[in-house]
Amino acid sequence: MFIQTEATPNPATLKFIPGRVVVDGGPMEFSSRESATRSPLAEKLFDVPGVTGVFYGSDFITVTKANGEWQQLKPAILGAIMEHYMSGAPLLADGAAPSDADLDDEDEFFDESDAETVDMIKDLIETRVRPAVANDGGDITFRGFKDGIVYLNMKGSCAGCPSSTATLQHGIQNLLKHFVPDVVEVRPM
Repeated sequence: MFIQTEATPNPATLKFIPGRVVVDGGPMEFSSRESATRSPLAEKLFDVPGVTGVFYGSDFITVTKANGEWQQLKPAILGAIMEHYMSGAPLLADGAAPSDADLDDEDEFFDESDAETVDMIKDLIETRVRPAVANDGGDITFRGFKDGIVYLNMKGSCAGCPSSTATLQHGIQNLLKHFVPDVVEVRPM
């Protein structure tokens, strides 16, 4: 098994590509050791000293570190990923939610009178923003819309990325303002 690695715009996050589907249902984020209990692979990755976050995309895994050098951490991370796939173990523990999508939908907020505007915003995020962000090892999901402000949740390599503010304000905000006149600003949550 050959696992490729790619740098991301976030120097604290590295993207690992195992050459197979990682998660089928939708992206999943593990931002703590406690949240990782629903995935045996995420638990193994949190056992690597310095790992503070794990994110599963459709065909990649991003790992975020708090400290340490990638050249020291990478062999242990690659070993954990390879061992997981070679063992044939399931990605998720029995009874674990298949993705974060259901949890994300529960927390959305917007006024019902803005439903049409929100549908346009979600469509643009889904078709134009998320594919580009996935290339960088992350994900962005809609959280809410109020008073012309779009609230987005940044995951994977996007969370805590030094360039995320520029991505939000110049890229995503400009895109949404262009296609949806009701949008005045985009903010992270």
